[in-house]
Amino acid sequence: MRRPLIAANWKMFLNRESAVELASALAEKTSDVKERDILVCPAAPLLSDVATAIRGSRIQLGAQNMYFEKEGAFTGEVSADMLLSVGCSHVLIGHSERRHVFGEDDVLINKKVLCALESGLKPVLCVGELLQQRESGTTEKVVHTQVTKGLEKVDAPDKLTIAYEPVWAIGTGKTATPEDADAVQTYIRKTVADLFGQDIADNMRILYGGSVKPDNISGLMAKESVDGALVGGASLKADSFYGIIDFV
Repeated sequence: MRRPLIAANWKMFLNRESAVELASALAEKTSDVKERDILVCPAAPLLSDVATAIRGSRIQLGAQNMYFEKEGAFTGEVSADMLLSVGCSHVLIGHSERRHVFGEDDVLINKKVLCALESGLKPVLCVGELLQQRESGTTEKVVHTQVTKGLEKVDAPDKLTIAYEPVWAIGTGKTATPEDADAVQTYIRKTVADLFGQDIADNMRILYGGSVKPDNISGLMAKESVDGALVGGASLKADSFYGIIDFV
């Protein structure tokens, strides 16, 4: 049985003081949570302070992005080794905002996935369709391309997590129905099975992201192919994020 993972993407919110306050509150609130994994992904300048705040807790630390080169003249970028040195175990790769705001394509995203795995980080590969792609009936084609190209040449798929985030549901208040999410995530699992075999697919966690809140998490988690959530806005307050972590 796949162990649920509830992940927080804090995006470009919070400063040092508020991030430490939130991380400390979550560490205290989740001290007795044992049946699911918890991940927080602060902005890069906050990683070290958040790592200190959650030390000794059940919360794991992730980054929101990384570059695929080990080091060099890449002003503004962050390497896998840098992330590991401050305590990161995971890294988000290919988030819709990286794709659609910053222009990252599947080739670049694949390089990041391969570098993360080689370095010992666990990538969370984000995939999902735009509203016009859903309305035109190409959702499966879009996620199939993003998954297959994003995971090209991967030889350690057991270290991976995939997050399905329909772009039209991110920060809009709109949420895919549990049935919609399950259908696409079942298709993603089938795609993973075609690439790596059924055993890998059966054990890979696939998260749902897109306006996840305490009042809709239980319905999503009731679906067979939904193994957790990648949470944006609702993860910025300790009570609301804990309400998601503590789903029934």
